[in-house]
Amino acid sequence: MKLSISDVTEYLASQDVQFELAGEKTVVVSLPGTNKQFVNVAMTIGDTIFKIESFVARNPDENHEAVYRWILEQNRKLLVVNYCLDHLGDIYLSGTLPITTVDLDQIDQLLGVMLQTSDNSFNILLELGFKSAIEREWAWRTSNGMDLANLEAFRHIISD
Repeated sequence: MKLSISDVTEYLASQDVQFELAGEKTVVVSLPGTNKQFVNVAMTIGDTIFKIESFVARNPDENHEAVYRWILEQNRKLLVVNYCLDHLGDIYLSGTLPITTVDLDQIDQLLGVMLQTSDNSFNILLELGFKSAIEREWAWRTSNGMDLANLEAFRHIISD
């Protein structure tokens, strides 16, 4: 049986997963993260292909070579999905499979892979590509007595 958009939305609803339709063939799922507040995953159910994609991080401010090297090294370890860039240089995870090979159990697994991969890479990519911005934000918040809670993961890269 070929997978349909209604199969996917019924399955997601039964699992209490937040989602919304983004066209006739695309559903966007919002998954809670640990390092990222949430990870949005778009799934497009076509006639012959199943496409899954998630935004990971925006185009790095700096250190592009190290960022791109890191994502290429990660691609070597990944199955089904890979890191890629859009025309703006933003970083995504993306995968395409023949629709005939995808079922609801595999969708659950793919969503888990997208969540784990995106969430686990987020802080690494921020450290590599946005270190100066993190340091500036840390300094500004510190000088203004502001909360540093969402920057604590980067304390180890802050210069004294």
